[in-house]
Amino acid sequence: MRAELPLRLARTAVFAAVCVTLAALAHAVGGGSTPAPWAAALGVGTVFTLALALGGRERSTATINIALVCAQLGLHELFGGDDGTGYVVAHLHGRGFGNDVGMLLAHLTATLLTGWWLARGEAALWATLRRLVRPLVLRWPTPLPSAHPAAPVIVRVRVVPPDPALRHSVVRRGPPLPA
Repeated sequence: MRAELPLRLARTAVFAAVCVTLAALAHAVGGGSTPAPWAAALGVGTVFTLALALGGRERSTATINIALVCAQLGLHELFGGDDGTGYVVAHLHGRGFGNDVGMLLAHLTATLLTGWWLARGEAALWATLRRLVRPLVLRWPTPLPSAHPAAPVIVRVRVVPPDPALRHSVVRRGPPLPA
């Protein structure tokens, strides 16, 4: 079952909103500042565009989690600094690596839980659509015959006279008789 444009837009909007909100909250709670409005808008636009391209059909939990993790990494880089330096440059140099591993694990855990939550919503949405659409498709009326009926088929039969040499032969068809 493929998703038409209104359904694709709704699913994409939910995915983009969850993805950018999660990245902004995780960045703010994890010790960074809140992202600039232009960065959040750019993140929503980018995630929305990529998710719209992938949203044509139902996706598995693994696919949703991979897309969410990749989007979170990209958004975290975008939200990392206002001076153009990304998250890796601003956070990994100058401070110990131990603090960053804890923050990375916290972000990854939150992302995977959110991905699982989105995947369950995706499965519920598609199950509901299957239950609603299939009965409608099965009850769909059969197409009416066209206004111009097809011309009748003309069959010409030629009678072949039997061969006079085979006039006295007997044709017995069927299985042999039991002995």
